[in-house]
Amino acid sequence: MSADEIKYISYDEAINLVGAIQEEEDVDNPEKRVLMVYSVDDKELCWFDFDEVMAAVGTVEAGERKLAVQNYILNRIPEWVREA
Repeated sequence: MSADEIKYISYDEAINLVGAIQEEEDVDNPEKRVLMVYSVDDKELCWFDFDEVMAAVGTVEAGERKLAVQNYILNRIPEWVREA
């Protein structure tokens, strides 16, 4: 494993840690959207690029999109959020 490779927490740990995933404006680029991940204590944990997540999730039934995005993110919460 290279030093740049990201390690993720388990899905079960992410479920217990993450309180909300919010779509927000990128503060550095108002033309972009991000998906901010907040802890159950309402603390910012990390963020994901909205367009990248949507491309990775792909085509999903409209009623299933929110769950697909949530599952994608919960499976990719980096280990370093434990230190945040």
